[in-house]
Amino acid sequence: MDGNGRWAKSRGLPRSAGHREGINQVKEVIKAALDAGVKVITFFAFSTENWNRPKSEINLLMRYLDNFLDKEIGEFDKDNIRLKAIGMGAPLPEKLQAKIRKAELRTKDNTAMTVVLALNYGGRRELVEAAGKIAQDFSDGKINLKDLDERSFAGYLSTAGLPDPDILVRTSGEMRISNFLLWQLSYAELYFPKVYWPDFGKKEFQEAVEEYQTRERRYGGIGADKEDN
Repeated sequence: MDGNGRWAKSRGLPRSAGHREGINQVKEVIKAALDAGVKVITFFAFSTENWNRPKSEINLLMRYLDNFLDKEIGEFDKDNIRLKAIGMGAPLPEKLQAKIRKAELRTKDNTAMTVVLALNYGGRRELVEAAGKIAQDFSDGKINLKDLDERSFAGYLSTAGLPDPDILVRTSGEMRISNFLLWQLSYAELYFPKVYWPDFGKKEFQEAVEEYQTRERRYGGIGADKEDN
């Protein structure tokens, strides 16, 4: 969800205004995704690298997230939406982590859609942690490394039980994935609209879906309309 600060700057507003409007767009995109029949949507809300930002901005983002949970979890329940968080851990405020876990527990049986918040998340850290868990299970005699394959490895990731993404959307026109879901994005379609996140609404979401529908996913094979020479 890139471009909050640049959106605000282009309007002569403080960065805080961009982040506040960005939170509002999360709600709109969740609704658009639900209407479109999307089963899982993941928001990269805060990365492990984002701790390098000014402390005042970090505190503001944490407060906005806290307020979002207070206001929206009831709506999640009403709309049969499940909340799941990946990343987490220190230095996230413990009270915020507790509130997120409580929201996860409250919505765990909801089935219309899963909203995943990647919070204090980093793809490289996730892979390192997965490798550590595998090493520990091997040391404890719980697994045989000869039986380890891509499927079993994925079970050690924070997204275990969730499908790999079909499409990655990064707003603002920046064309990089910035340490996000490095394993899971292996065969995802990539889409980089130039619009800043606070301007990415229902119309822009539908355009992303329509763009995805034009793509042919071959997973290393040949297209359905191609002959194998």
